[in-house]
Amino acid sequence: MRGSEPDSRRRAGRANRIHVVSDVHGNTEALARAGDGADALICLGDLVLFLDYADHSRGIFPDLFGRENADRIVALRTARRYEEARAFGRELWAGRDRNTEILGAVRKQYAELFAAFPTPTYATYGNVDVPDLWPEYARPGTTVLDGERAEIGGRVFGFVGGGLRTPMNTPYEIGDEEYAAKVEALGEVDVLCSHIPPEVPELTYDTVARRFERGSTALLEAIRATRPRYALFGHVHQPLVHRMRIGTTECVNVGHFASTGTPWALSW
Repeated sequence: MRGSEPDSRRRAGRANRIHVVSDVHGNTEALARAGDGADALICLGDLVLFLDYADHSRGIFPDLFGRENADRIVALRTARRYEEARAFGRELWAGRDRNTEILGAVRKQYAELFAAFPTPTYATYGNVDVPDLWPEYARPGTTVLDGERAEIGGRVFGFVGGGLRTPMNTPYEIGDEEYAAKVEALGEVDVLCSHIPPEVPELTYDTVARRFERGSTALLEAIRATRPRYALFGHVHQPLVHRMRIGTTECVNVGHFASTGTPWALSW
């Protein structure tokens, strides 16, 4: 993907090939390889690793407060005891400058992650990302889109970043109306790219966390109305189904990249 490979592929009359990832969560090593053999990389957000629910020793939270405290807050959140989890968090942060410490840790991760993006990369935000910081780290080969379109290989891709509001209160959650406005702004596209899935039970239920994550009714309505070829998304790490059709649209969870390290490939 680096250098002249995309041009040589097109001159040879080969098909376009795009690799898509989501929920990178700090997997810089795999991200650096994610574009190999493709004409472009698409990243659907959640670059930051705040806390790894599979390995509680990894992420910003255990770096600041240790593994034991990470174990406890995961247990509270998994049990949906959100008020207790927030109270516990307030105890831990007492006397500390939360914003400064978190942003410092996020900046360190972003410096490594954005440096790993190949050229070209098209990226949008996940719900745990901090959009205000992205302009500092996005290089010329990385195009950041949110509520915007891009033409890649003759097809139109639409991008919608972030998540909807939840009790988890992650950094980039917005209201339903604001989110719907971004979806509407895209119009008709060939490939609809978002961080969160459309509001369909099979696509929003996480079988390991044993809960429904928030999906978007606006995305679902857009899929039914405009019938893109594909709807690509992440956010739900272990869904009931990874792929299903809504009408003529192929809906694909492109995977928990932090765990798999393997991009999803789209060719035409």
